[in-house]
Amino acid sequence: MSVEDSSISKNDAPNSATAHRLPPLKRRFGAALNLPVTNWQGQRIWLVGASSGIGLACAKALHKSGAKVIISARELSTLSDWAVAAELEGNPLELIPLDVTDELQVKYVARQVASRGTLDFMLYCAGHYLAQRATSFDLTEMLRHQDVNYKGLLHVLDGVLPIFLQQGAGHISIVSSVAGWRGLPNSLAYGPTKAAITNLAETLYIDLQDKGIGVSVVNPGFVATPLTAQNTFAMPALITPYEAAKAMLAGWEQGSFDINFPRRFTFWLQLLRLLPYRIYFAIVRRLTGL
Repeated sequence: MSVEDSSISKNDAPNSATAHRLPPLKRRFGAALNLPVTNWQGQRIWLVGASSGIGLACAKALHKSGAKVIISARELSTLSDWAVAAELEGNPLELIPLDVTDELQVKYVARQVASRGTLDFMLYCAGHYLAQRATSFDLTEMLRHQDVNYKGLLHVLDGVLPIFLQQGAGHISIVSSVAGWRGLPNSLAYGPTKAAITNLAETLYIDLQDKGIGVSVVNPGFVATPLTAQNTFAMPALITPYEAAKAMLAGWEQGSFDINFPRRFTFWLQLLRLLPYRIYFAIVRRLTGL
């Protein structure tokens, strides 16, 4: 439900996790599925896997909006200059090294994050991608995708869910992909993990919507990042990480559950999801030249 729907003006809306502590509200048809974020100022946001690409762009946009940003990733050295500048600006970053495939390390870091104050928002954007087809099946790569994209998320959820449930407040946002909507060429390893993530996000929403905890899933199309730079084909409707971050913040501010972009691309993929397999397979072959 939107802030207006709950009879709270934007000016009166809390700007931290207390915004989610309102009693569960009956959502009228067409209302926002999550409580819209009307003010990022002072919110503590933990971004997991945000050292580059979409995650880093989001971290910068949120920091610029006044949020207290915590970034975890395996490699953080590239963020040192920004961290120094943020310190001088009076809104320092928290940089905490983390390998999401290490269950014990994730537990330790989650406790560390919780011990430093209320956690308002967690964005999981850690990801691994390497194009693969069944004709060149690589089990090691298949399992690597599973370990980072899906099991890594489970490790983080194991750490943050008790925090949010105890607070009775918070928001979990997960970066999935349109590659998880239906099977696509070169997505043998990547696509199934994203399909699992989307299904997981849907179930999390059902389980947590009345607990004061928001859940959203982000389904980007093609974004110019280090991961997509390896693609050898023309990527339709390619956008920048800055544009992706802008769309994501807009989605959170609207209280959306499914945040997908760019719409000029994802609209057609959504239509393809509705087609019977016989028609869908034929269209994919025609469009990809397979």
